[in-house]
Amino acid sequence: MAPPPLLLLLLASGAAACPLPCVCQNLSESLSTLCAHRGLLFVPPNVDRRTVELRLADNFIQALGPPDFRNMTGLVDLTLSRNAITRIGARAFGDLESLRSLHLDGNRLVELGASSLRGPVNLQHLILSGNQLGRIAPGAFDDFLDSLEDLDLSYNNLRQVPWAGIGAMPALHTLNLDHNLIDALPPGAFAQLGQLSRLDLTSNRLATLAPDPLFSRGRDAEASPTPLVLSFSGNPLHCNCELLWLRRLARPDDLETCASPPGLAGRYFWAVPEGEFSCEPPLIARHTQRLWVLEGQRATLRCRALGDPAPTMHWVGPDDRLVGNSSRARAFPNGTLEIGVTGSGDAGDYTCIATNPAGEATARVELRVLALPHGGNGSAEGGRPGPSDIAASARTAAEGEGTLESEPAVQVTEVTATSGLVSWGPGRPTDPVWMFQIQYNSSEDETLIYRIVPASSHHFLLKHLVPGADYDLCLLALSPAAGLSDLTATRLLGCAHFSTLPATPLCHALQAHVLGGTLTVAVGGVLVAALLVFTVALLVRGRGAGNGRLPLKLSHVQSQTNGGPSPTPKTHPPRSPPPRPQRSCSLDLGDTGGCYGYARRLGGAWARRSHSVHGGLLGAGCREVGGSAERLEESVV
Repeated sequence: MAPPPLLLLLLASGAAACPLPCVCQNLSESLSTLCAHRGLLFVPPNVDRRTVELRLADNFIQALGPPDFRNMTGLVDLTLSRNAITRIGARAFGDLESLRSLHLDGNRLVELGASSLRGPVNLQHLILSGNQLGRIAPGAFDDFLDSLEDLDLSYNNLRQVPWAGIGAMPALHTLNLDHNLIDALPPGAFAQLGQLSRLDLTSNRLATLAPDPLFSRGRDAEASPTPLVLSFSGNPLHCNCELLWLRRLARPDDLETCASPPGLAGRYFWAVPEGEFSCEPPLIARHTQRLWVLEGQRATLRCRALGDPAPTMHWVGPDDRLVGNSSRARAFPNGTLEIGVTGSGDAGDYTCIATNPAGEATARVELRVLALPHGGNGSAEGGRPGPSDIAASARTAAEGEGTLESEPAVQVTEVTATSGLVSWGPGRPTDPVWMFQIQYNSSEDETLIYRIVPASSHHFLLKHLVPGADYDLCLLALSPAAGLSDLTATRLLGCAHFSTLPATPLCHALQAHVLGGTLTVAVGGVLVAALLVFTVALLVRGRGAGNGRLPLKLSHVQSQTNGGPSPTPKTHPPRSPPPRPQRSCSLDLGDTGGCYGYARRLGGAWARRSHSVHGGLLGAGCREVGGSAERLEESVV
């Protein structure tokens, strides 16, 4: 029997068989492979490479990679909607050079990398709605910028989109960005989209829309060759003068509402008169009036402004130049200017400028930089000493010139392992002092440490010192300058040298002290309780023995007979009770309140014995560190 002609034709052409769960249709030289609703977990590997339309919607595919569509250069329409795709590998569509339509809606994509969509250079329709996209790499659409006509990114979690790529799509007709988290549009983002006919920005977080040449086509729909359909309802629009241009567009049929300011909240955007779209000029609420810092310290200038819309803040330096971000200075959007390391050239008047569409406001801030004191023969370049030899230079100058009698002496007392008290006199009353400065460094660390002390103080406690180290310390007085352009006058009051005590090891008898005291109290308490119980037992026993020797008192006693008369009982003279025996106190050590005194005296003896033993332990334990039992006790308390 000869085989059927159709089978011979398929064998001769070498065509691949249709995948088992799919349905293949060959209509007018176009092969369609239909695999929707088949429960697939991955792309079937035996799909005919001549397929023009491949439908894989409503399955459970989780990932896509380059082998899935290899050599399918004739594929035009690919549908992967409503799967569970979470990842698209690099160049997964690399061989799909003829692809025109790609549907990836209803999946679980979180991110698109720069190489995820590489390959389809003739793509016209890209549908990515209904995913969980939070980030799209800037170059994700580069392969089809010139051919794309329809881009749907709705119902995602996008805060930013690749605006540069979207703005370079001259053939784009429809752009759906609705139901995302977009809160701002860059100016001119749609300026080059001359063919755009629909822009959907519904339900985002836009408070304002920057003017764009694209939106001007909505003013005269008849004159425009491609009228624009613009939808931006569901956004928290701030109806001020920045949106006045949008209010003048001829679109009274939309239902956008104002979210702010409070006077316009809830009102329809197109029903608000143009006169109520107003702005408030900037007003500087507070700013730094004057700031004095030491040379080398950080300076922070603050300026806060109010206005509607929120003003943009700028700073102008003493040289009348705009202060920009650099390695030394940084201007923050909230109006704060921070100079990391100040120098004498940073001093002067700074101007804070707040601007918005309604106007401008300025404020001046004075910055004074107090020069640090320098030795006469500085060792650093330019005659200025380095950061670690200022105290040494000041001490050398003081030793060479000698300390004047009128200048107060500087003393460091109450020195411990980690602290020391610096004291100095009031100085000459004719010399005004703005503040005192203490400079010191140690033999362990040459870094110079500064401490600023108010002029009213004459004592300062240095803490966190290094135990067993030698310290050099100098005290200087800073006096206010005579003029605005003069440097602050500095005067050396004196220097001192001191050494901190070595670190004292913890006394090892402390543990014996605590343990011995606890043991003494415990043993003494047990013995006292035992003696009390023994004494009570003796008392009870003695009382019982005494009662047994007393005569038995009888009354109305009759003898029993066999019916005879009862004899008259004899009367006996009453006896006097015998003397009560004394309790035994053979264990007593003295007559201080009977037998109970033994327990008290024994407890006292044990206490005195434990104290003597405890004192011996303390003496033996602390003898190595040179302390006494009394000194350790004070330190512990």
